[in-house]
Amino acid sequence: MISLRTALLTVLAMVAFAGNSLLCRAALRDTDIDAASFTFIRIVSGALVLALLMRLQRTRRDLKAGSWWSALALFVYAIAFSFAYGGLSTAMGALLLFGAVQATMIALGVVRGDRPQRWQWLGILVAFVGLTGLLLPGLSAPPPVSAALMLAAGASWGVYSLRAKGAGDPLQATAGNFLRAVPMALLVSLVLLPQARLDGAGAVLAVASGALASGIGYAIWYAALPLLQSTTAATVQLSVPVIAAVGGILLLGEALTLRLVVAGSAILGGIALVIVGKRLTPARSRG
Repeated sequence: MISLRTALLTVLAMVAFAGNSLLCRAALRDTDIDAASFTFIRIVSGALVLALLMRLQRTRRDLKAGSWWSALALFVYAIAFSFAYGGLSTAMGALLLFGAVQATMIALGVVRGDRPQRWQWLGILVAFVGLTGLLLPGLSAPPPVSAALMLAAGASWGVYSLRAKGAGDPLQATAGNFLRAVPMALLVSLVLLPQARLDGAGAVLAVASGALASGIGYAIWYAALPLLQSTTAATVQLSVPVIAAVGGILLLGEALTLRLVVAGSAILGGIALVIVGKRLTPARSRG
């Protein structure tokens, strides 16, 4: 039975994750800030807040926490995420992102020898059909480049999540990775400086994304994670695209298309079946 505190922390973390999609989409759609500048401000803000959280918790700062490879995965996620939201709705982006995250983690698990069971194969098939239907050409299909960027962002976040397992104290590792990602974001911003467009409102949204939705959001999630079963932790993240879709409708005036609803249901349902599928398979039928 999940306690009220655990449930509250989990809900807050999922709202924060969905908030990243809402804040980025609002900034790139409604302000003049460019994607590279948004990413730089977001990463710097996240690094500062995570460092502050460690100081408030009187955590001994380990300069070796995190790694450059994890920081690279974090940066690729963040920069691809920002550029993708220049052409995607909030709901579409969140669905592609979290679908790719789960697909990457499942695929890497298979490569490492975690053989899917019968119900899990069915879930993979359903999710693949849903993704294919979502990306097929048509009036409501997402722009191919934006969709590809968001899938890349999700794959990078999946790699980052797997690397985070066993990386020591999660708050310290995340802070270290954010700090290492700052020069990467700065380099891209300098390369794209001729196209840079700074905007006050856009900068505020970027700070909110980095400090609140990322820094504090990750800290809340890592506080809840040890209190959740692994299956529950994986399944609850499927709520993020739904929260983002509702937020996009209520806060950004976005509309849901029939294609997104049907394909999204197939993708999330298929992934959910993969996550819980092992429990549905009788023990004697497993390899």
